[in-house]
Parts: sequence; C-alpha cells; structure tokens
Amino acid sequence: MNCCNNKPIFESYDGNRLCKIHFNAYLEGKVFKTIRQFELLDKEENLGVAISGGKDSLTVLSILKRLSMQNPNIKICAIAIDEGIAGYRDRTLATAQEFCDKNNIRLHIFSYKEEFGLSLDEMLKILNVKPCTICGIFRRYLLNKKSKELKLTKLATGHNLDDECQSILMNQMRNDMKASARLGPKVGMVQDEKFVQRIKPLYLCAEKEVTTYAFLNRMLDSFNECPNAIHSYRAQVRDMLNVMEQKFLGTKYSIVNSFIQMLPMLKEKFSCGAIKVCSRCSEPCSKDICNACVYLERLKNKAVSSLIEPKPLNN
Repeated sequence: MNCCNNKPIFESYDGNRLCKIHFNAYLEGKVFKTIRQFELLDKEENLGVAISGGKDSLTVLSILKRLSMQNPNIKICAIAIDEGIAGYRDRTLATAQEFCDKNNIRLHIFSYKEEFGLSLDEMLKILNVKPCTICGIFRRYLLNKKSKELKLTKLATGHNLDDECQSILMNQMRNDMKASARLGPKVGMVQDEKFVQRIKPLYLCAEKEVTTYAFLNRMLDSFNECPNAIHSYRAQVRDMLNVMEQKFLGTKYSIVNSFIQMLPMLKEKFSCGAIKVCSRCSEPCSKDICNACVYLERLKNKAVSSLIEPKPLNN
C-alpha cells in the first residue's frame, strides 16, 4: 500500500511503499527507537561519531547531529581514521570533511602514518597478512585511545543490521562465541574507564535502508568500497546472506532478533574480571601485550630500508 499520494521510492519490510518524506521519518524513527530501546544515550553526553565518509557513518552522524540540536546537553564531534589506503581513503575523507564543514561538526582525523610510522599500504608490503585483520586491530586501538584523549563519554559507529548479522554468523562459523558476547547495540561485556563505550544506533536498520537514506538526502553521489574488502571473510559471508535474504525475506532480521534474545546469556557466560592493560602501551587488552604492539614489533623486525621504521606505542 502507498503511504500517501506522493510517488513511493521505497518498500519497507512490512510492505508499505513510502515516499521520500515518509521514508526519512520511518528510518529516523527506527534509529530513535533503537536508542531508547537499548538505552544507548544518557541525558548528557560528550558524544563522538566514528566516520569514514561512507553511507553508514554519514547517516548516523546526520541523525545524531539532529538529536544534539534538539538536546543541547548532547555535544557531538566526529572522528575519522586515515589508514593510508591510496586512491580510496583520501576520497572518503574529503567527503567526510565536506559534510562536517557543511553541518558545523568538528572533525578529528588521526592517521596510521602519524601514529604508527607506516600507512596500511606500507604495512602490507612488509607483512603477509590479511588486510582487514591488521587494519581492524590498529583502527580499534586508535579509536579507543583518541576517544579517551578527547574525553568522549560514548562513541557511535555506523554498524547496521547487515554488519551485525555478518558478525554473528562469522563467529558461529569460527566457534568463537566469546567474540559474539561482545556484540550487540552496546559493544563489550563490561563498562570500564579503559574503554569508551561504543554504541550502534543503526543496529536495526538494514543496509538497503541506510543506502537509500544516504542517497535520498544527497550525502553521497557514488558508492565506494575499500579495495581490500574483497579479500575478507566477511565479504563471502555477506554475499551468502544476501542470497538467503533474496530467497527468504526477513532472514537477516530473524538472525539478529534471535541473537538479541541470547545475548544476555552470552554476556553472563563470558563475563570477565578486571580488564588487563598492555605492558608496553597501557591500552586495554586480554593478554600481557596488545595485538597492536605485537604487530608493530613484527613490522619493526621485518621493516625494509625503504620504509620508515614503525613508531613504538607510548604510555
């Protein structure tokens, strides 16, 4: 059914065909409901939003900016990580900067090159590792460290329902339920001052919905995917899920909704005690030395003369 006399541009999961105005209201309402349902925000926040310049992060930043304008006690800024992926990250960061300038949002950019001495492209010339593995380790490290330096109370990310569904299945296939216990709308199993709490306001929004919202509201005029993504395990799981969703509508929602029901039991089962800190850089980790320091040591040992030697992570 049509929502009004205007031309429909999107058919929702429940079969309603929505025009642009009603679709925007539908998606924004879903995000606000997610924030309330999972208590993602308090009345006062110094909120950071991790952005890449892509559709998901710009969508969540746009909606949270609107929320902060309604509630002056929620202050907002953006954080971007420049991994150093030639021909890709420079373009998306330009989009992110343009969006933040237009919407009067302060953008903080931190780079692998500046923080670690090497760009991701340079790291991959030294170590024979999967790009997403090493990139994810350094990215998470920087986001947490810089969020603490900026004194943020929470960090919102653009992870959507498709992303969560992929993570759930990846952990199942790897028999890593402890990793699944850290998933959910609020990331992690315990709150600790060593971690800045991460939240996912787009948790119940399908990627198709987020993409539609971004293009309808002229946040993007093209879709750019990281050139390293095709080598990832996640890409294969994503393609498999898309096939299943096409054949059996609602598959992704069912997986995530059933997971939400199991999540409290997983958190209880895998709850841990005090959070350790890395003996080298003092960032939180599960071992004596964090993965970021381990990889920096490997990079240092295998560094070639044509590249700058990796920087040690200071306390």
